[in-house]
Amino acid sequence: MHEWALANAIVETLLAHTGQTREVKLLEIRLGRLQSVAPEDIEFWVRELLRERGISVGEISFVEEDVVLRCRRCGHEWKLDPSGVPDTVREYMHFVPETVHAFFRCPKCGSRDYEVVSGRGVSIGRVVYR
Repeated sequence: MHEWALANAIVETLLAHTGQTREVKLLEIRLGRLQSVAPEDIEFWVRELLRERGISVGEISFVEEDVVLRCRRCGHEWKLDPSGVPDTVREYMHFVPETVHAFFRCPKCGSRDYEVVSGRGVSIGRVVYR
């Protein structure tokens, strides 16, 4: 259900910018790795929702963004690889990415006061219309 909601937001955003276009040649979707979103589920729902609205779509490609965190206390910046995180923690972050602060600390100073610089959320990277 979460992927459906994300796909629906992508489609609504796309429709707000399509005008009279009924065909999309390429849709690039950027996926932040923090949320561990399943690209195949997003693609299925995006295609289905666009089809229901009479818009055909050719290629859907995905670009994964690495998770980069920056400590507000000491300024240290580091990458987090969600694939090495326990399944239960990944599931929490899938639905509420902000829970990352409950499970990880800055490796340099130990602070939980850091920002997610990249790798969070889902967005449209690029669209090519026919």
